[in-house]
Amino acid sequence: MNGNYLLSPERRLTEEEKLLIWKKPVSHVESDTELRICNAIKANWNRGEMKITNILLEGDAGSGKTQLAKALSAELGLPYTKITCFADMDKSDILGAILPVAGDSEAIRYQYYPSEIVRAYENGWLLEIQEPTVIRDSAVLMVLNSALEADGSINLPTRIVHRHPDFIAVITTNRSYNGCRPLNEALRDRIQHAEKMDLPPIGAMVERAACKTGCENRELLQIFANVIILLDKTAKANAIKGVAGMRSYFYWVDAVMQETDVTEALYHKVIYKMTTDREEIALLEQALREKDLFSELKSIAVLGNGKTNGEELEICADGSFETGQTKADDDTPPAASLKRAKDSKGISDVISESTKQTESAETDEDGTPACHELNSAGRKTVFGNRAANRPIRLYERLWAVGSGKCKRYRIFYKEGVSWIA
Repeated sequence: MNGNYLLSPERRLTEEEKLLIWKKPVSHVESDTELRICNAIKANWNRGEMKITNILLEGDAGSGKTQLAKALSAELGLPYTKITCFADMDKSDILGAILPVAGDSEAIRYQYYPSEIVRAYENGWLLEIQEPTVIRDSAVLMVLNSALEADGSINLPTRIVHRHPDFIAVITTNRSYNGCRPLNEALRDRIQHAEKMDLPPIGAMVERAACKTGCENRELLQIFANVIILLDKTAKANAIKGVAGMRSYFYWVDAVMQETDVTEALYHKVIYKMTTDREEIALLEQALREKDLFSELKSIAVLGNGKTNGEELEICADGSFETGQTKADDDTPPAASLKRAKDSKGISDVISESTKQTESAETDEDGTPACHELNSAGRKTVFGNRAANRPIRLYERLWAVGSGKCKRYRIFYKEGVSWIA
């Protein structure tokens, strides 16, 4: 869809302006919100007073407001720039400033330097105005209000700048943030299209995370998304200032893909970003336990990005894995075979009460198979511990993902009782 909503196809941009148009990365997933805004702008672009040029994106941190503003730049074919507002912002931050310039002579020379707002305003760019709700000076807000009029202008120290016909302002602001006030009523009244930015539907979350991180395990992505949604709702219900957003979701998935422990990564990528207060953390943990998500997370171990030969994958008791053809030696303990039950059809939810159902030939002292073997379509896949003469003690749930023509299996281990789905 990139560039399908060009507003002024005949317009000729400078080389500098072309570089300012955002380029969508491969990981970008188009959202319904993006399509809705583009369609609204395009449909009203030549309708005079009904033209849509001021957009409001209001939502929690990490909900994708800035990403969406940049995506609009790509679709509309407009150079993108931004300003981040702050509490002590004054009129010079809006209008620009006249500053002394060093020269060879002793005479002091002054030069006007336009602000980023002025550059976007008179050249017809897409300007993202971040957090105008923190501005305390009413005079600054008055200048912004005047500029956002359909036929608005800005009075500079040296001249008057009129609004370029292609200029689009995208205001992005967070809800319930320290320092933020309600958006100025006059400013809000000048908005022609507004979006309430929350976490996207779980399907969109999974799709974006898959594109961003390269994770192909949709079941894992969905479980993580459920955790993020629950933590976000719990934080809002208990007035916890932090939020669980898409950024936290992406970094959590990525950390686990780098073989960080699932629960450990949850704290460092999500929970501690939300709060480090003990009582608030306890509330978040309680919510996870009530939905049994903690148990589900602790049961997950994900293999890293290791490569397999499509024929054999060995998983060791410490959670590491190797690939290649396994050769038995004198130091390797005897192996037992685990074969799919004759009545098994794809996925089995039945837990074996003993190792007899696995057709184990050799076991350790406590009856736990030392190694399991599954034959499928002429290919042999070995699961187990060859390096040490001790029972297999893996995670309750482990995804083993092969490459090429290797079939994907889900392998379950629990307290010495093993079965394969």
